[in-house]
Amino acid sequence: MKVDELALAGVGGALTSVSFAARPEGHDAFGEAVRQLEEYFAGERREFELTLRPRGTEFQRRVWAALDEIPYGTTMTYGELAQTVGAPRDRIRAVAAAVGANPLLIVRPCHRVIGANGSLTGYAGGVERKLRLLTIEGALAPALL
Repeated sequence: MKVDELALAGVGGALTSVSFAARPEGHDAFGEAVRQLEEYFAGERREFELTLRPRGTEFQRRVWAALDEIPYGTTMTYGELAQTVGAPRDRIRAVAAAVGANPLLIVRPCHRVIGANGSLTGYAGGVERKLRLLTIEGALAPALL
């Protein structure tokens, strides 16, 4: 995985969005973000130190803050995440929707959230990329050929 697969957007030097794109853009304005993402992909960085300004509802921001607390190299189920944010079990889909609305892929680690049975359910960047990110972090063993 490489930084040149990403599109970065923001305002006033703060990131508002990181996404996978066919034609990446925004790298010139976010040199520090690019540097930190390159370090992450190389296995040299575990946390990002960037100014972020994502837009979302109060509930989404609460879920996203909980995502930020999932340690590098670990995973959490949607049910565990719901419990963390104080959402009742019948609101797991709302929690999953908030995870899916995360505008800061990779930087805000929504890829660390998995299904209750351990499956790599949904990811805005695609399940294959989620698998690659979790492998970079050591949460999953690399596939043997």
